[in-house]
Amino acid sequence: MRRRTPIWLAALSVGLAALFTAPPAQAAEAARSADRGPSLYVPDANPAAYRQALDLARSGRLRDAAGIVAMVNTPQAVWFGDQTPAEVEKEVRAVVRDAGRDGAIPAFALYDIPGRDCSNYSAGGAANTAEYQAWIDAVARGIGRGDAIVTLEPDALALLPSDCGQDDAQGTKTAARYTEVNYAVDALEPLRGTKVYLDTGHPGWHSVNSIVPRLIQGGVARATGFYTNASNYHTDDANSWYGKLISSCLAYADSGGDVAECPNQWWPRADAQTWIDAHVTTPPSRMKHFVTDSSRNGRGTWTPPAGKYTDAQDWCNPPDRGLGARPTLHTGDPLQDARLWIKTPGESDGLCLRGTAGPEDPERGTADPKAGDWFPQQALELVRLAQPPLLPGA
Repeated sequence: MRRRTPIWLAALSVGLAALFTAPPAQAAEAARSADRGPSLYVPDANPAAYRQALDLARSGRLRDAAGIVAMVNTPQAVWFGDQTPAEVEKEVRAVVRDAGRDGAIPAFALYDIPGRDCSNYSAGGAANTAEYQAWIDAVARGIGRGDAIVTLEPDALALLPSDCGQDDAQGTKTAARYTEVNYAVDALEPLRGTKVYLDTGHPGWHSVNSIVPRLIQGGVARATGFYTNASNYHTDDANSWYGKLISSCLAYADSGGDVAECPNQWWPRADAQTWIDAHVTTPPSRMKHFVTDSSRNGRGTWTPPAGKYTDAQDWCNPPDRGLGARPTLHTGDPLQDARLWIKTPGESDGLCLRGTAGPEDPERGTADPKAGDWFPQQALELVRLAQPPLLPGA
């Protein structure tokens, strides 16, 4: 939902910008991006981020305050889930109109699939397929003829009901999941300015050979492509390579090849590239494209202390991570349409107990906020450890 920037934040942003200006190289890149067409949309932030910035500024920690402001003033996805159809239609339409006035393209993370997140930290979503289809129809009406990048239902394909023991012997819920994802593709991709990307998890999870059949069954043939690393921490290099392998395998399968023969992310790269050169002749313009999430991958993945936890939850508010490379529509890769901040940096992944009784996160010594709530401690880590640095002189 679009939240208007408070007047005091606007004043704070102006003041901090005067103290911490972008270095010439960044300013020049911003100017070049403006010359190349549309930019990505910057939504209003979580109000708690504004409060944190104000508190930091009042206590004299101007650089930290500037970092929070810079983070929330960076393009990032707008998440929708749990609203009624009437609410989501209205809110999506408002964002599309606001972005259009700015000459920008909004990125949406749609998150309302039944049984999402295996009913764990981010449980919720539509009650059934019919309810979900009505919700998707409302999103489509809200987008209308505007432009939008849609990352459709994080974990919807990487974490099927059958993966978490929530299906029956007939696979009823998993079959419904594929029906729901296909419906969303068919409702959204035909819109004039909309590109739909499907879930692949991340390169530390499913092999190429495992996720490609799910993409095919989910209707990727009728979508623009897929996305990877949503809300995770894998490096840009790992994500781009994973994306290339998936796109190549999809092209190979489309020409009649066996997905089991495709190289995956654990092959030696030279061997995988040799295989691609020999088996994939489809030009990049006709292959499935992808986008990646660089919101929190500046320091890569977290390696938990060996033997310390029964379930380290390395995906859940890991310590000492940093913001990643800034979002862009100009990646230099013919298969990669964009680098996005899909996950809202600074918002918690959930109550991370890492196999302990809790209630504190043993890596942090405090109880983490619930999923989606602002996490000031993590927000400052992301700003201070950003790679590349978020502020000059870091």
